[in-house]
Amino acid sequence: MKKPDFKITAKIIGILYIIGTVTGTLSVSFLSALKSPDYLSEISKNPNSLIFGALLVLAMGLSLAMIPAFMFPILKKYNEALGIGYVIFRGALETFTYIIRSVGYLALSLLGAAYAAGTRDLSNAGAAVKAITDSSVNAFIFGAGALIFYAALYKYRLIPKWLSGFGIIAVLLHIISGVLVMFGLQENFDTGSLVMNLPIAVQEMIMAVWLIVKGFSKQITEDIKNEIK
Repeated sequence: MKKPDFKITAKIIGILYIIGTVTGTLSVSFLSALKSPDYLSEISKNPNSLIFGALLVLAMGLSLAMIPAFMFPILKKYNEALGIGYVIFRGALETFTYIIRSVGYLALSLLGAAYAAGTRDLSNAGAAVKAITDSSVNAFIFGAGALIFYAALYKYRLIPKWLSGFGIIAVLLHIISGVLVMFGLQENFDTGSLVMNLPIAVQEMIMAVWLIVKGFSKQITEDIKNEIK
């Protein structure tokens, strides 16, 4: 049986993380109109901004959804249940939430354009759609999948423990921020939310570069190769 090239796998995963992090970060500026109390009025000034934001969120979701496909053959050699859980949360459920959010942003863009055209009675529709895009569900689904991922990386030493440990702490901050948003103590994209979500963005970029340059742990990689022989 041909041995899989885990160096290439690590590089692909690293590149996908960079794409996901960069597109997700860029989307924030295009979605800034949603921070305004009179968001439909703000959207009406530039409806295309939300369209670009939606496309960036979709690009983020699709790139991150591909990572479990490349990680599963590795994770299942250690703990198949963890591997399946990771695929379910980050490959399926999280992707679904990104699609829903993207559709919501596109709907808000259309509502903003209609508002600009003089259709004024759109507050209820706008509030309903915005409630969906502001939902903290994604934070919990992403958090669950990411905790599975970083716990596996930490336990099986696929990358240095300081890096996977950093990921666990950063994900917990992300989940806490989601809880605060749910109870109205934070808002999406406000200063507190951005500060609490910054560590996971930094960690994923560092990990992405590490995987591209260093790859997975050589000892662990050799263990998997020997098992597949």
